[in-house]
Amino acid sequence: MDFSTLLAFAAAFFVFAASPGPDNMTIVARTISHGAASGIAYGAGTVAGILIFLTLAAFGLSVIAAEMSVVMTILRYAGAAYLVWMGVKLWTATPVVPELQPVAERRGLLKIFATGIALNLGNPKMPLFYVALLPNVVGASLTPGHLLVLMAVILVVEAVVIGGHVILAGRARKLLRTPAVVRRMNCAAGGVMVGAGVAVVAAR
Repeated sequence: MDFSTLLAFAAAFFVFAASPGPDNMTIVARTISHGAASGIAYGAGTVAGILIFLTLAAFGLSVIAAEMSVVMTILRYAGAAYLVWMGVKLWTATPVVPELQPVAERRGLLKIFATGIALNLGNPKMPLFYVALLPNVVGASLTPGHLLVLMAVILVVEAVVIGGHVILAGRARKLLRTPAVVRRMNCAAGGVMVGAGVAVVAAR
């Protein structure tokens, strides 16, 4: 696996990761409504799901994962339902200026992390992405060394994508100075999260 091939994989994965979709919308919404830690927790969950599928593809198990339609559907619907619930809860929440908002508990961040994992494991496009891309990157075999290199590339790309979304959303969060503005932003972020949940369910 030469450098030019690895660079091509990085570019293809960047387009895949940075393209607008439920994950990126949720990262932005969670950052605006609950702070950077919440957005990063969800983003970390999505990355964990991506790495799980990469590992499955490395061992030739992605086809089996693709065939587990019932399990994947349950994961997708459960994650989507949680996104919708969080959106509705945010829509109806009492507006609190960020400086006065308590720090998120670790348990809450773990739930967000788990939601990111569930939604990515339930993404029907994920195994197809790797099945179509990996043979062109590493050929017929994927060694443990190749797997570690690809994981490193994915982590770097996702750090840039997730970090960029969190930074931009964090700047928007700093504009929330009054309860009235916070309420409007909560409604917007809640609507985005509900929309992301619906989009996940509608994905095929």
